[in-house]
Amino acid sequence: MTLEEFIAAACPPIADLGGAFYFRPETVARGKEHGLDAFRFYFVGRGGVLGDTSAAVVRSAFGYFNPALLTKMWETAGTKLAPSDAAILYWDACADLGRTTLGDVDGLGGFVAAAEAVVGAADASSLTLFAGIKQMPLADDLPGRAMQLIAVLREFRGSAHLVAVRALGLTDSIAHFIKRPDMVEGFGWKAEDADAIIDADRTKLTEAEALTDRIVGPAYAVLDDAGREALLDGLGAIGKAVHATS
Repeated sequence: MTLEEFIAAACPPIADLGGAFYFRPETVARGKEHGLDAFRFYFVGRGGVLGDTSAAVVRSAFGYFNPALLTKMWETAGTKLAPSDAAILYWDACADLGRTTLGDVDGLGGFVAAAEAVVGAADASSLTLFAGIKQMPLADDLPGRAMQLIAVLREFRGSAHLVAVRALGLTDSIAHFIKRPDMVEGFGWKAEDADAIIDADRTKLTEAEALTDRIVGPAYAVLDDAGREALLDGLGAIGKAVHATS
């Protein structure tokens, strides 16, 4: 398996599983304890790894969302709970998903070792959201730690992809309209905003996907064949366990 094939196999399940805790009932309940609905808890919990900062900074790290929507969510959530505190609660919710679903998954030790090697080798320069989540302390137990590492790897590629999109001359909003046509309004845009897409934009997004893989490639390249197998097998087993309870 080439490095490119390995990344292509690993990144989709990481993208899927890394955000699996976002809107789980257990996560939403944590937010409600502090007067936050699910959407506001998502913004302040995920973005809180950047600290008690402005909506503009969070928007630059998130991308894709209409700035007006993000600003409203961030600022109203901040009146209920400090972003840095929300980040800790959100991070714990991520670990708890692992604890409630991964207790019987074999091979977690090997998966965690492989994932930690990739995260440790990943350069966070210009990858703002990844830099924020990378500094969060990992759980001591294997199930919680495994789920948190997947969330970190998700932000790694997501942050790299935002850089790649901008480097190819696309706006993040156009990239969003192409990639998630069913979620235009959910990210705060109007349906007609997507009418600006042209064929050249789709070509650029394809190129951005390839550039993203090149950005994250050196970190994944630290794994030998055994490490790659441990990561992929772990992702497969974790996916089955998590989705069995969704």
